[in-house]
Amino acid sequence: MQVSFYHLTRLSLEKSLPKLLEKVLAQGLRAVVVTETEGQTQVLNDVFWTYHPTSFLPHGTDKEGRASDQPIWITPKIENPNGAQILVLTTLQERENFEGFSRILYMFDGNQKEDLEKARVLWRAHKGKNHGLTYWQQDKEGKWVSQEQVQGS
Repeated sequence: MQVSFYHLTRLSLEKSLPKLLEKVLAQGLRAVVVTETEGQTQVLNDVFWTYHPTSFLPHGTDKEGRASDQPIWITPKIENPNGAQILVLTTLQERENFEGFSRILYMFDGNQKEDLEKARVLWRAHKGKNHGLTYWQQDKEGKWVSQEQVQGS
């Protein structure tokens, strides 16, 4: 399993996540975005419709239903109703059930000391399971730059 940590330092989750998901879709993959709350699910739902004036991200939530038709599913639960390969976690809670996903993306606010410590704990946990790990941090313009790569054995 490949696990990537995305350290937000310049742009917010709402501004950064759509670009990552565009790359997921361009590869012909599907994603599940796990939010912390129903409120955050609704915020991301709105953002994915409006983040760019000439495009949107095809997605759905429990409100719209038809999960199997949605390339991106936004939910506060770890589930995989759309057959996604990519799991995006917007909260740094330790989880165990990643079955069915080939890649996990952790998004966290690098300006929050508590989030940095949680990310370190999760990094060590995944490293102990010999998962392939990558760490990305935003540069001055908000673009992702690889900081470290560790391959699982």
